[in-house]
Amino acid sequence: MAEQIEEVPAELIQTRVYELHPNKTMRRVLDEACDYRRYCWNQGLALWNEMYKARQALKSSLSTDSKKLTEEQKVLLKDKPSPSERRVRNMLVADKKDWQYAQSARILQLAISDLGKAWNNFFDKAQPGWGKPKFRSKREARQGFKSDQSKIKDGILYLERARGSSVPKDQWRGFKLSEKPLSDEFGVVSYFKEKGRYYVAIPYKIKAEDVKLPDKTGKATAVDVNVGHFDYTGGRVNVLPKKLDRIYKKIKHYQRQLAKKRVQNGEAACESKNYLKTKAKLQACYRKASNIQNDLMHKFTTELVNDYDKIVIENLSVKGMLMSHVASKGVHRSMFGKFKQILTYKCDWYGKELILANKLYPSTQRCAACGNVKKGDDKITLYGNKKHGTKHNEYVCYNEKCPNYNKVVDRDKNAMLSLLALTEYPELNHAL
Repeated sequence: MAEQIEEVPAELIQTRVYELHPNKTMRRVLDEACDYRRYCWNQGLALWNEMYKARQALKSSLSTDSKKLTEEQKVLLKDKPSPSERRVRNMLVADKKDWQYAQSARILQLAISDLGKAWNNFFDKAQPGWGKPKFRSKREARQGFKSDQSKIKDGILYLERARGSSVPKDQWRGFKLSEKPLSDEFGVVSYFKEKGRYYVAIPYKIKAEDVKLPDKTGKATAVDVNVGHFDYTGGRVNVLPKKLDRIYKKIKHYQRQLAKKRVQNGEAACESKNYLKTKAKLQACYRKASNIQNDLMHKFTTELVNDYDKIVIENLSVKGMLMSHVASKGVHRSMFGKFKQILTYKCDWYGKELILANKLYPSTQRCAACGNVKKGDDKITLYGNKKHGTKHNEYVCYNEKCPNYNKVVDRDKNAMLSLLALTEYPELNHAL
């Protein structure tokens, strides 16, 4: 049998975020670009909705059978085409106002490109979690725009200048980066503003041969994900530390305040200064919580790909779990989906094998010592086992031939070891 050679991607993407320190003139440039991107998005979305409604209204008035349409009806349908990225973009470009020429044309192009992707994701049945595109508000905590014409020279990032810009060429300034760029080649740059501070995210294109791969270790591990902690052969990782608990208490407090204001004052409350201040505090807490957990996830996944060659995780149905009132909040905060996403691309980058356990693989019910699977009223539930009086975090094997017979074992550790068995016995990776 010929040896199978894995295809290695020619280049990898590594994104770096830098804080920018623009002068007064360039702050105005960035602010206007953010406003213009929001304008383009909202105009594009309004036009998209209008075209869609017009076509649907026309179709509903015609025969349901497209084969029975008359030539006149076909012409009418042709005059009311379905919205698309190209059609919406061309219509907005054709209808540009004089003041729009003071901004880069690429802002409009990229905004409508993002809008098209948003609609595609919304209609993609393989990605059920995507919501319908919404209008952007100037009150949103984060404002931003994208550029595919930015350049880096001598550690300075230069934003493209529109021909009709009100800022003279001699006043146009670049942005000094805080560290040496990873590469001269990069993709679409994202500029954004939060709490009065300016940032840029640069996705560098790194050649695969320039990326140092971690050494092979010959070791394998499995990760049993739980609300609040992940168990693996190296121990336990707490994904909901105390500092996050304090932040979530603040989030709950601000949410109650906003809800109370809406009940008392209705829609008018959303326009008050106190409401917007509270909303800004809430959004800041969300960002802080997200940053902490993203940092945890990246550190943990990096440790896994550095220390192990084979990694087994559960292929959990995150959407289904989020629909559960019992565990939805904990699942969201534990970032199950984010963990899988990050670990997947890091395994691809560093040539490590990621094994996804079957969604119905009974890791919780299977004894890691003897392979016996609990069934019927012997099963462990979220509340333990009523028949045997065991707690939810306890696993007891009732197979008399098992070395762990009648011994209390930590349920999560047993599940992790049960997942680990798939590295040696892949034939077990199916529903029982």
